[in-house]
Amino acid sequence: MFRNYIPWLEPESSFPPLENAMLEPNGLLAAGGDLSPQRLLEAYRRGIFPWYSRGQPILWWSPDPRMVVFPEELKVSKSLAKRLKKGDFEVRTDSAFREVMLACGSAPRDGQHGTWIVPEIVEAYCKLHELGYAHSVETWMDGELVGGLYGVAVGKMFYGESMFHKATDASKIAFVHLVRWLHKQDFGMIDCQMHTPHLESLGGREIPRHEFEEILRRLINYPHSTRKWKLHDAAQ
Repeated sequence: MFRNYIPWLEPESSFPPLENAMLEPNGLLAAGGDLSPQRLLEAYRRGIFPWYSRGQPILWWSPDPRMVVFPEELKVSKSLAKRLKKGDFEVRTDSAFREVMLACGSAPRDGQHGTWIVPEIVEAYCKLHELGYAHSVETWMDGELVGGLYGVAVGKMFYGESMFHKATDASKIAFVHLVRWLHKQDFGMIDCQMHTPHLESLGGREIPRHEFEEILRRLINYPHSTRKWKLHDAAQ
């Protein structure tokens, strides 16, 4: 159904300009293509991400405005600060990437039915993880994975993909650790894709797509490390 309205990507096709994205649904840019590491990294460097449901073709998006978090603007509520100081959790990184993705897949985004984290998405991002571009931050309690998030890093840019929690504040704890560590590593921006009250409460805000593009072009040109991440005491 989408092929009649937006560009269809063949194996060698490039993405169209972002200004060609649809206004409704907001940001829909193209369909088709594949989920190879090369295609995914090209998309992220351009400010594009895949998002589709089972039974649909691969759909590529670049919404306007764009929800982001600038690390220096992180907000930590008094209650969350108390929970962080309590320390009744363990935060790990890159130790259970696939498990985090599967848990996120069983926790749909606000207002959605089903999940967009279909099996081929899981395999594609696990490959990016193996290559050192995708990372997970995990919250553990009593040896059990109770929350976390995953995303993609390119240069000094981090693209948040999804988060989940099975215990109160578990995803927020992972997020705070991540953002504080990214700030120390001079990452300039975290892409959160689209607005949610949850992200706004943590300091997220919307910016115009053209501003997002300008910042992105600068941040992706920094050298990229493919080593596993270690967020030692990032929330202290």
